Amino acid sequence: MTVPSTTWSLPAANGLGFPEFPDTPELRVAVLTVHGCPVVRAGEKDAGGMNVYVLATVNELASRGVKVDVFTRSHDPADPQIIELAHGARVIHLEAGPVRPEKNGVFDLLPEFTDGVADFVSEEDGEYDVIVSHYWLSGLVGEELATRWALPHVTSFHTLAEVKRRARPGEVEVPQRASGERQIARNTDKIIAWSAHERDLLAELYGANRDDVLIIPPGVDTKMFRPHDKLISRGKLGLPETGKILMYVGRVERLKGIEILIQSVAGMEEEDGVTLLVIGGDEIDPERRRLGQVVDRLGITDRVRFLPSVKQDQLPEYYSAADVCVFPSYYESFGLAALEAMSCGTPVVASRVGGLPSIVKEGETGYLIPSRCPSAFIQRIEILITNDHLRTIMGRAARERALQLGWGVAVDRLMGVFCGLAEERVLGSLAIGNASGAPAAD
Repeated sequence: MTVPSTTWSLPAANGLGFPEFPDTPELRVAVLTVHGCPVVRAGEKDAGGMNVYVLATVNELASRGVKVDVFTRSHDPADPQIIELAHGARVIHLEAGPVRPEKNGVFDLLPEFTDGVADFVSEEDGEYDVIVSHYWLSGLVGEELATRWALPHVTSFHTLAEVKRRARPGEVEVPQRASGERQIARNTDKIIAWSAHERDLLAELYGANRDDVLIIPPGVDTKMFRPHDKLISRGKLGLPETGKILMYVGRVERLKGIEILIQSVAGMEEEDGVTLLVIGGDEIDPERRRLGQVVDRLGITDRVRFLPSVKQDQLPEYYSAADVCVFPSYYESFGLAALEAMSCGTPVVASRVGGLPSIVKEGETGYLIPSRCPSAFIQRIEILITNDHLRTIMGRAARERALQLGWGVAVDRLMGVFCGLAEERVLGSLAIGNASGAPAAD
């Protein structure tokens, strides 16, 4: 790959400390998401907030004239190799190992995937200005390609092995993950963190340079995720018009603390008329089956319903149908589902962990629970379901909070980072060329 002949003008800084993005030459970004294809529905196995994040940011970048190629492993034989997401944005599926390996087996496939990306780009004679990676597996690929192509590398971890281990002892990860994350944290050009809490953890646990960790929270599509009439939504979805509905949306795994929520429902009075909807996963997931057994053992099968993952454009109806959305996670780097629920005007009860306190405002848009104890969740949930006026006030505040966190704000900040790195690369190439007395490469 050659150094582009165009130069970039650094955007001017705004009041938030991030550069504003002016009119500039076309920016070209290679996005790496080895196991998180953006066209996979969130809530399916190993698919969640990261898939939503990648899809939303890529579409926003494309709407600003950025050329984006998203490289991911082939996950469905029926999918074409190339899918156009938007004008100038493509998802490129590359074969690397079996179609459906265990996520913990993907590490061994990284060399094959890396060479596949390089070969594809070489065959197209492609060029990029910045590499962006998501999750540690992609970060390792990004490190290798950044070296081969002499490009800046920006990464987002989404979750961290050491943090998961501390949040819930017993979490099992491949042995290479923690060391791989440390390597990426110390070597990458910039890290996008979603909260000050994540930045501090990256510095303290992984040795990342704080100056290279930029806090840019994700966003939410406030046009798609907007309040709907509760009764109409329940009617469309075949849900009971009376009674209170609690809802969890996301991946079905132990780290999400869904069993705490089930125990909370079991501990509530039956006359409260509460129904819990757990949306995500499918019947073959081991954790889904285990949770079903917990429900049976507690004798609350009539109060808990498991639903498969739902398409993004259908989720607003579900969020609007709920009285309260609950996220009892042991750890969340951010909590996109919580923000989506708030954008639909539904108050949230969530664990006080990770990035959730940066979204949920205690006592204003919902409640934050400092312990993983069902009784603490029961107390706050019952306050909300028994007080219609409070629930309405918090729902309105939740919507107002979400309006401050649209995807446009997040991607404007990302654009400033990418443009700054692209210009530094060009200026560095020019300086080397001038020092050697040779012209810069075209």
